[in-house]
Amino acid sequence: MKDIILEVKNLKKYFKTPKGMLQAVDDISFSLERGKTLGVVGESGCGKSTTGRTVLRLVEPTSGEIYFEGENIAALSKKALMKKRKDIQMIFQDPFSSLDPRKTVKNIIAEAIVENKMLKDKTAIEKRVLHLMETVGLAERLINAYPHELDGGRRQRVGIARALAVEPKLIVCDEPVSALDVSIQAQILNLLKKLQKEMDLTYIFITHDLSVVNYFSDDIAVMYLGQIVEKAPSEALFDNPRHPYTQALLSAIPVPVIGKKKDRIILKGEISSPINLKDECRFASRCIYADEKCKSKSPVLTEISPNHFVSCYKPLNF
Repeated sequence: MKDIILEVKNLKKYFKTPKGMLQAVDDISFSLERGKTLGVVGESGCGKSTTGRTVLRLVEPTSGEIYFEGENIAALSKKALMKKRKDIQMIFQDPFSSLDPRKTVKNIIAEAIVENKMLKDKTAIEKRVLHLMETVGLAERLINAYPHELDGGRRQRVGIARALAVEPKLIVCDEPVSALDVSIQAQILNLLKKLQKEMDLTYIFITHDLSVVNYFSDDIAVMYLGQIVEKAPSEALFDNPRHPYTQALLSAIPVPVIGKKKDRIILKGEISSPINLKDECRFASRCIYADEKCKSKSPVLTEISPNHFVSCYKPLNF
């Protein structure tokens, strides 16, 4: 029997704008097994980061349910939510802006430990900080360094250590390597994998890089204009993408072989505005297979094979 740590049901996050309601996240549902990684991919503006922040209630959901270990944290009061905070942490995209420039590495990592009253003795706190620094590959000599004195890779390691400080069960990684050099990206990804294995961590891994998500994730959810259009195990999604948008994304991955080319799918048409969206397929205006049915009602995310879900009236075999 699967051990489901997170289950999201009909989650919505709308923002009020002068022109109407911006539907950043629109009625998405998914579940995540303990110790696994769910990759969330899509173009900029598709709602993937908002999804992660809403799951953590860093932004409040418009509606929907978020069950963490069987408890609906979307219904918790702020006081009750604070007790749950240490179980669900986040690693941010920009390791510089997410760290307080006025605090040293020691104080940044220790802050959550102190706030959650996990340790009170200063010596014990420092010992814990040094252990966390060693765990993420930070030299002890950097304990009194400030963020501006570190490079991007080391800053992100500080961010990871801060997230680990309160012994979380679930970590939302919001494009944690996109701001880093390629060589540093590999180091951080390998570190996150190593930590997951050692600490039985569960990840939601948000990215726009399909090569990264294929390497890192057990399951992948593809988002487009606030909705999940396809969700499947990583291998199944890459071997047999069933949604036209997923196929277009996969065709854009570079092939690291000289002389070998892929048939690139160039999407035409304009991306629909996320404000006051109509009840139709979000991808219809850019899809060569769209017909009147696609423009009359939005398709429902449907399981077409074991654990493979697609939101399309004509799920394709490619």
